[in-house]
Amino acid sequence: MLRSILGRSALVTCAVAVIAVLVTALVGAPLAIQEANKAARAGLADEAKLTVELLRPRFNTAKSEDEQVILKRLRARGIEVYLIRAGQPDRGGLPDGVVKTIAAGRQVPVRRALVDGKVKLLVGRPIGNSGNGVVLTEDPPSGTLARLWGQLWIALLAGLGAGLLAGVLLARRIALPIRTVAAAANQLSAGDRSVTLDPRGPTEVADLARAVNALTAALATSEGRERDFLLSVSHELRTPLTTIRGYAEALADGVVGPDGAQRAGQTVLGEAERLDRLIADLLVLARLEAADLPVEVIDVDLTQLVASTAEAWGGRLAAAGLLLRTELPPMPIPARTDPGRIRQIVDGLLENALRVVPSGAPVVLALVWQQSSASIEIRDGGPGFTDDDLAVAFERGALSRRYQGARKVGSGLGLALAARLARRLGGGIEAGHAPEGGARFTVTVPL
Repeated sequence: MLRSILGRSALVTCAVAVIAVLVTALVGAPLAIQEANKAARAGLADEAKLTVELLRPRFNTAKSEDEQVILKRLRARGIEVYLIRAGQPDRGGLPDGVVKTIAAGRQVPVRRALVDGKVKLLVGRPIGNSGNGVVLTEDPPSGTLARLWGQLWIALLAGLGAGLLAGVLLARRIALPIRTVAAAANQLSAGDRSVTLDPRGPTEVADLARAVNALTAALATSEGRERDFLLSVSHELRTPLTTIRGYAEALADGVVGPDGAQRAGQTVLGEAERLDRLIADLLVLARLEAADLPVEVIDVDLTQLVASTAEAWGGRLAAAGLLLRTELPPMPIPARTDPGRIRQIVDGLLENALRVVPSGAPVVLALVWQQSSASIEIRDGGPGFTDDDLAVAFERGALSRRYQGARKVGSGLGLALAARLARRLGGGIEAGHAPEGGARFTVTVPL
């Protein structure tokens, strides 16, 4: 029970109610005692004033029946009356100072005093200037604290009942949206992507509902892209496999003679290498997403790295009829990065250019130096991208699906792989329009 929100909320609210009652009692007890004493003092002072007024006309005469009635009524209320005539009290027990003060014609304010061996509240009023007066005494208020604590258990029971009821109601109100979200999460885990929650109620509940709705939409989008990507990869795998299988069957059936065996073997080898590159790209992407791709950071001269890359690609681009141009700064640009991964990014981008740029168009490999970073640009004079293409350029398979059958496309992994590698190295990559008329890719390398 205590492991649930219901039990814990009820326990907390009950505890708060009990603490509130106890704190109120601790704070209120001294105030109650103070108010009781104040009321007793004021009441005794009023009784003294009234008694003096009633006894004044009769004080110098013998004891009358009216006087006895007044004294009897005061004693019935717990007030003892001492009559002082010519400076002498009618009975003993009063402090001498009080008697002398009254005999001198002065008042004795309400105070605590020892009367006949007991602590009493005492007040004195003179009558005239002949040493006559009246002194009233009564027991001070007692039992106020005991009465307060005696009645406290009622407040405690009421507080516990109210706390329990409030806790149950509060817990149910809090738990309802949580249970709703839990049910939605179970539906999501079961594969239902139509789950939506109503974002109403308190701010936190509305935020939670919106978060679940956003998660549902993100899962649906991600799974849709995953399906499209798998379809694209399946197509890429099926094409070389179909070629390999066709040549293998032809060789097995003897359709390909000795003269065509070498050509068949070269075709099978090329398709196998294409499969190998595709599988390697998939493996690198998987390791990047798992954040366990090894990166070896060393001191690198970016100028030399870009120059050696241009030299390595010069022959292949020239054979395809492409014009390679380099733009390099005149001095070394030192950086700490992984040169192998930088080459992997640049090689992938040049591979794309080699596939889509028409013969006779330029391909530019440039290094742009800035104060805290350097950028490697790959620009071309190919078909380029539209603004809509730039928004999804680095999503897996997005451009491959978009231009399937319209231009030469790859597996759709290259740009996604380049983007993840660039981020893994602490940099980034952007796509844009090149001044040469085609695509521009800018790989940022932190120095």
